[in-house]
Amino acid sequence: AGTYGLAATEAASMHLVQLIYHSRPFGFDASALDDILGVARKHNRRRGVTGALLCRSDLYLQMLEGTREAVTRTFGRILDDERHSDVVLVTVHDIDERLFRDWDMRDDLPRPWMWSREQVAAGALRDADAAAFRAVFERLAREPRQAPQFA
Repeated sequence: AGTYGLAATEAASMHLVQLIYHSRPFGFDASALDDILGVARKHNRRRGVTGALLCRSDLYLQMLEGTREAVTRTFGRILDDERHSDVVLVTVHDIDERLFRDWDMRDDLPRPWMWSREQVAAGALRDADAAAFRAVFERLAREPRQAPQFA
């Protein structure tokens, strides 16, 4: 399940940031997602980055948490990854504690209460503010994981 398990005292002693971005998948399928998650979990565990990735064929929505240096390096790799197109940085801000401290990268399905494919196509992500994106991840953190399933 890919857990990092930072102790609360360790997390409290580090200066942490949270970054949220969204992008459009290029060549989305189960194999591409498995590869993204495998590499992300390996790098994230080593660098102390945690977070969550919501994915479907029209959307990657991700939150990264960790030190500014580690999160910046991770986001740089994402920007260079050809499987992401139209990458939009939503926010980077300081945090006191992680939402996903037990996950090197939680992967999950977008929920019915999130933006629909039609809303995304109509520009809902462009029109949403950083607080709306953060609210998605705050709510997700309170719900059980729903692992992506592919036919």
